[in-house]
Amino acid sequence: MTSPDPTPTRTAVSLARGVTATGWYIASSMVFFLIGALLVWGVIVLVARGGWRDPVTLVGFLGLSTVVVVTMIVLLARYRRDGDLDDTDRPSGGRRFLSLPVVAGVLASVGVGLVSASALLGAALVGTVLCLVRWAPGIRWRGVVLLEVALAVLWVVELSRASGGSDAFLPAFFALSLPAMQALSLWSWDVVLELDRARRTEARLAAVQERLRLAGELHDLQGHHLQVIALQLELAERMIGRDPDAAAHRIALARASVDEAREGTRSLAGRFRGVPLPDELANAADLLRAAGLEVTLDVAADAASAPADLLGPVVRECTTNVLKHGGGRWARLGLERAGQYWRLTAANDPGPGSTIGAGAGLEGIAHRVGVVGGDAVTRREDDRFELIVTVPADGGPA
Repeated sequence: MTSPDPTPTRTAVSLARGVTATGWYIASSMVFFLIGALLVWGVIVLVARGGWRDPVTLVGFLGLSTVVVVTMIVLLARYRRDGDLDDTDRPSGGRRFLSLPVVAGVLASVGVGLVSASALLGAALVGTVLCLVRWAPGIRWRGVVLLEVALAVLWVVELSRASGGSDAFLPAFFALSLPAMQALSLWSWDVVLELDRARRTEARLAAVQERLRLAGELHDLQGHHLQVIALQLELAERMIGRDPDAAAHRIALARASVDEAREGTRSLAGRFRGVPLPDELANAADLLRAAGLEVTLDVAADAASAPADLLGPVVRECTTNVLKHGGGRWARLGLERAGQYWRLTAANDPGPGSTIGAGAGLEGIAHRVGVVGGDAVTRREDDRFELIVTVPADGGPA
């Protein structure tokens, strides 16, 4: 049996970082586009229309615009968080549409429209805020299409009422584009979130597949040797009365089969422990996430060269300690190269009554890494427990 290729794990870690970066890019672009639209309208309202001379208009436009931007950021964070929930866990319609950020954003948007004397801007901002609510599939786009038609009508009405209406083309363009651009960005973000979920599902399936493969090989190995042992002992039982020497030979063969089974099991376990360390860390992170913890995984790009036979059991022991004795809400696993050493970091927040760090597991870790010239350091605070394990890069005594 060959060890798993470390490339998929490095690819998964890279993909995870890429997905996170893409999500941040999309969210940031949405916020900056909104700010840009408000700045363009601000120039029209405060400069071209002389609003900067009126303190009420000046403070009202800037303050209400700030509320719109802040509520948008809050709703984007909620949108990202709700994207990880199953349909059965999604918040109710009342909580989504009548929550404080949504109500504040809608009221502030209406206020911006009143202060700027533009129903076009107010309607565009209201539509933008409502876009950030998680709608059922297909509803958002239908609403955006209807809203764009309504905004186009409002623009024509405002042009007919205003003198020199051609000067309002740029802010009107931003107002018309705002809901559509936000809806398109959210669609892109949903695609990114779906890719992230698919990546995590693939990682969990890979870990399950590896365990099933190991269980199958162990079953075949033990089943074969147990069948041979049973047969040899049965023959020895039949021969012991009439041919003791032959019976003893059969017992010797059975004992040899026991030794072979023991050696095969040890070899199989050794090959399982030989799984590259990035895979060990990814599996540990998936296990902790499945237990409900928020996990941060920070793995060096060249982590596949780390001594997995030495640090792999440490990772598994740390994971077990967090699951059995942690009781907190988050955990962090990190592996980095520090000169001629590898540094493994495992941290979490101990919950009330946590006994993490009090068992013999840490003593076993310290003994294991101390044999090869490494060391294990623990740090405990009220809201943080951290284990730092340092071992030579070559896996041997420094």
